[in-house]
Parts: sequence; structure tokens; C-alpha cells
Amino acid sequence: MGVEVAAINTGMPHAMLYQSKELVTGIVKTPVSSSLYLSKTQLEGDGQADRVHHGGEDKALCVYCQEHYGYWEQLLERKLGHGAFGENVTVRGLLETEVCIGDIFRLGEAVVQVSQPRQPCFKLAARYGVADLVQRVQDSGFTGYYFRVLEEGVLPARPELRLLERDAGGVTVAFANRIKYTDKGDREGIERIVGVAALSASWRESFVKRLEELPL
Repeated sequence: MGVEVAAINTGMPHAMLYQSKELVTGIVKTPVSSSLYLSKTQLEGDGQADRVHHGGEDKALCVYCQEHYGYWEQLLERKLGHGAFGENVTVRGLLETEVCIGDIFRLGEAVVQVSQPRQPCFKLAARYGVADLVQRVQDSGFTGYYFRVLEEGVLPARPELRLLERDAGGVTVAFANRIKYTDKGDREGIERIVGVAALSASWRESFVKRLEELPL
């Protein structure tokens, strides 16, 4: 597939000022130069301030595509380094339009699976001082996505990422984003997403609730 890991990034929560208030966040990640252990819930040396909405088994690793950096550099008028979007894994060659929820990969010694799109939160806006950045990320479709960990293992600083199994449902991250944010009333699309066994618990719950609220 021509996929390459550009960087593995970690960062522990720290305080920043946002709208005149102190905000504790782990969104600032920087590249590592040594091997780290990947457990079922997170990468060694990494941390999240809000464990309700970040981290955990369904969102052990946040992944972002380096191909999108140029777009955001123009918007933000600044150069971006790896980890710029709070991602643990910066990849090349695995865009949201190509990767499917449920796809399984070998990452270093570990085995990981795509669980859901990354749902951007206000901490991105706080980091870059752009009030509507969350909306811009949603509108662009350049959200990134999450890996769950099926088999724990050590990740070198630049691990190989190799596809092991393509999910039969063929539901791309881009398709899930479109149904989530744009075509919200597409019953068939929602049912197709819910039909993916590997979908994270939180996204499944939100889509099941939406189905229940749609008119028959």
C-alpha cells in the first residue's frame, strides 16, 4: 500500500491558558527517538488529561496523515512538526478515503485495528488559537482516526506499518465522517456503519441513538 510511519509521538498532560482559563491537556505531542511499549490502552510515555473522551481501549493510538499538513500550514500560517494534531502516529499513504474501520495492521511488534474516525475537540482550537478549528477539521474531512490494540508489543521509533486484514464491510473513515457530520439522516449509511463489528463503542452508541430518532 506504500504506507510509511513518519513519526511516533508522545506527550504528557500539561497546563495551557485558553479563554483566560487554565486548561490541562495532553494534545501537545512530539516525536520520540527510542522504542516504546504499546499496551492495550496507550503508548508508553504518553498521557491524556481527559480519560473520558481520549485514550482507552478503543482509542489507544491517535493517527494523523502527514499529507494534510500542507493544508493546515497555509490556514494556520505556520510550519507544523510531527504530532501537530495531537497524534501518536504520523503516517504517509493511509488517508481517510483509503483506510476502513476494522482494518488490521502490524505496527512494529503490535497488532492494531482501526476503530473510529478521530473526533476533533476544542483543545485543537486552544492549541492554535483558532476558534472554529474543530469545525474546519470536520468540514475538511482531514480528521485522522484511532487504532485499538489487538496485540501489545514494542514500537521502534519508526516502525513498519503493514496491512494484515482488510475489513469486509469496506466502510472508510471518510464515509463514516460524512454520515456523522453531513448526511446525518442517511439511514442506510448509518446502518452500514453500525454493521461494522470493529466500530468503537462510543460511535456505535451515537449512531444507534440517531437511528432511533430518525422518522420511519
